[in-house]
Amino acid sequence: MTDRPRGLTRRDLLRLGLVAAPASLAACGWTGGPLLEPRLRAFSRINDWVGEKLLLSPERLAKQYPASARTDPANFPAYSIAFNRTRKFPAPDDPASWTLQVGGLVRKPVRLSREVIETLPRVSYTVKHYCIEGWTAIATWTGVPLSAIAAMVEPTADARYLRFDSFDAGYYNGWDLKSAMHPQTILAYGFNGRPLMMSHGAPLRLYSPVKLGYKLTKYLTAMTFTRERPGGYWEDQGYPWFGGV
Repeated sequence: MTDRPRGLTRRDLLRLGLVAAPASLAACGWTGGPLLEPRLRAFSRINDWVGEKLLLSPERLAKQYPASARTDPANFPAYSIAFNRTRKFPAPDDPASWTLQVGGLVRKPVRLSREVIETLPRVSYTVKHYCIEGWTAIATWTGVPLSAIAAMVEPTADARYLRFDSFDAGYYNGWDLKSAMHPQTILAYGFNGRPLMMSHGAPLRLYSPVKLGYKLTKYLTAMTFTRERPGGYWEDQGYPWFGGV
C-alpha cells in the first residue's frame, strides 16, 4: 500500500492543539464564562466543519497493524461514566435478555440479540485507538459493519443522523450518517480475538478508528436514525461534535 500525500491531517491539528483545546477546557470543567463560551463553541463548530468536509471520506481508511503490534490489554485504559462514580463497570439489568433496539426514521425497526448480531457479516481489524486525553493504543476489534444494520432497517430519506444510547449512566452521543456508513464503522463484540469485556463496553459497542474515543459509545442499548442532530454526553459540555482523527 502506498502512503497518502502528507498534507495537514487531523492528527496534526490535534498535536497543534487546534482540535483538542475546547474539549480540554470542558474536560477541566471550565467553559470560558459568558464572554468566552460562545467563542469556544464557535471554534468547536469550525473544527467539526474541518473534520467533516476536509478529512472524512469513504476512501480514507485508518492504517491497520499486525496482531503483534497490539498494546498489552493491561495497558489499554478502560473508561466509563459509571466506573468513575462507583468504581464498577456498568452491566445490563438482565444480561440474558439484552437487545439492541434499532429504530427512528426507518422502514423496518428491529430488536437484535447479541446472538443474531454475531450471525451477520463481520469485520475484524487491528487499528490504533486515539483518546482526546493524548494516549493511543492498538487492538483488534471484531463486529458487524454498521452499514449492514442500516441496510436491514432501511432508513428513510429524512434520516441524516444517528443517536447512540447506552446503559452507562445515561451516556449517549450522535453521529452524522456519512461517518456511520464509513466502511470501518462497526458495532463491535470482539476484542483481541475474544468476546468483548465489560471494561471495554460489552455486550456491544460502537467502534471506528477514524473517531476519537469519546465518540465510540460503549454498552449500547439503542441506535436511532433521526432528522435532527443529536447532542452527546461530552459534546453537550463543549467537546467537538464530529470527533474525527
